[in-house]
Amino acid sequence: MTRVFSGIKPTGNVHLGNLFGALTRWVDDQHRADSIYCVVDLHALTVPQDPAELREATLRLAQILLAVGIDPSVSTLFVQSHVPEHTEGAWLMECTAAFGELRRMTQFKDKSDKADFVSGGLFTYPALMAADILLYDTDEVPVGDDQRQHVELARDLAERFNSRYGPTFTVPRATFPAAGARIMDLQDPTSKMSKSEDQAPGTILFLDEPAAIEKKLKRAVTDTEAEVRYDVAAKPGVSNLLSILGAATGRTPEEAAQGYTQYGPLKTDAAAAVIERLAPMQERFRELAADPAETARILAAGAEKARAVAAATLTRAKDHIGLLPPG
Repeated sequence: MTRVFSGIKPTGNVHLGNLFGALTRWVDDQHRADSIYCVVDLHALTVPQDPAELREATLRLAQILLAVGIDPSVSTLFVQSHVPEHTEGAWLMECTAAFGELRRMTQFKDKSDKADFVSGGLFTYPALMAADILLYDTDEVPVGDDQRQHVELARDLAERFNSRYGPTFTVPRATFPAAGARIMDLQDPTSKMSKSEDQAPGTILFLDEPAAIEKKLKRAVTDTEAEVRYDVAAKPGVSNLLSILGAATGRTPEEAAQGYTQYGPLKTDAAAAVIERLAPMQERFRELAADPAETARILAAGAEKARAVAAATLTRAKDHIGLLPPG
């Protein structure tokens, strides 16, 4: 059975782009593949965090994943720091990666240029991400375009390790969402909706109230024309609304455009569809938030399942690289 691995950082707030661009794929994948999903809290440490906020955000994100539809009876959901093999595996990957490879990672260059404090972890975290993937004999990693380079690094490191020390790691491949799943900012439809912009009027949060969702969509940027059609280059704002309406109703953006001649009804229907789609998920989240012990139980069971796989892979890698086993 194909094995899928993916992770998400507990920073910022989950928004509509995360839901339609990634998390709905996770829910679908768990029914066709052996799916392993991880809240990658260690990756959040590449920049300074408030300890209490990080703990709260990690728990909240796990509850959102469960509310969206991740089913721990058919998939594995856990927190990265609960499986210590990730950090030990990261060291093996750091020692397999070349300095130049890590230096060329575009996210490091982008983030380090904007930060006053640049941690060593920000430089080496792609090696941790490679370990995250390789520890589970992963076949597929569902990603967006901005993560393509990280999966390519994981592939290169797996192949290099296997070449040096013998067959050890499965070489993963990246998989990408279907066209139209990319949700853009409502006020700047040429930019993606961002977790770091969680207070912006262009971002619809998973936990937004219906009134806030309606307000944001009714104020979404369109254009000076009146024609409703899906044309990302010429009509990015309208196309974004059609992508949202289509994703919320299970249609393509082109299908969602049928029957509209004005922007007002399109915005109204998009808001209604999003509110309807989110309502049962938000209700499930409130139930989970009221019983954090249940979430903790699910995460502990997930970590136990994950560790059984990761420990076997790590033991194999340590043996192949020549580390002396404990007596």
